[in-house]
Amino acid sequence: MKFAWLSLFFGVLIWSGINPKDQFTWLLEVIPAMIGLALIASTYKYFKLTSLLYFFILVHCIVLMIGGHYTYAEVPLFDNLFGSERNNYDKVGHFFQGFVPALLAREILLRKQVVNGRGWLTLFVISVSLAFSAFYELIEWWVAVLTGENGEAFLGTQGYVWDTQSDMALALFGAICSLLLLSKLHDTQLKYVKNY
Repeated sequence: MKFAWLSLFFGVLIWSGINPKDQFTWLLEVIPAMIGLALIASTYKYFKLTSLLYFFILVHCIVLMIGGHYTYAEVPLFDNLFGSERNNYDKVGHFFQGFVPALLAREILLRKQVVNGRGWLTLFVISVSLAFSAFYELIEWWVAVLTGENGEAFLGTQGYVWDTQSDMALALFGAICSLLLLSKLHDTQLKYVKNY
């Protein structure tokens, strides 16, 4: 399982780094995936995650790497999708930016017994996901301010004035979907994980 996960991760990473649309944007987009890999590697021995979470972390990393290769504004198959005038691949990324952190927050909060009751758990999971999304929007803004035109592809607004708000709304929707669709399966897998 580890070998397959790492092979897919590095296979897509290498592919994404070969002649990307913009080298600087590629680097900015894959850094979160690399940070995620470093965190997984450093915690693997003493805090193994559920296979469900590892799977979705990999999916999220692949989404980032694809966006890095093409830039989020130019991913094939997402131009004029459903009659939209913009490429909406970035919306897929922001959905996963809520979906996966929600699963991660849920796992940590449950295993570390941080909150009591499912209502509080839901509130904290959604709050963590939104905080993560807001922080990422701040990072995009800082990069755009510091790098000027070089950061435009990373920012990826494509002229849409409500881009930041819609990004955070999609992260919220992703977090809610994660809780609704995966909580039962996640609970089942958590029974077999150490430190639960």
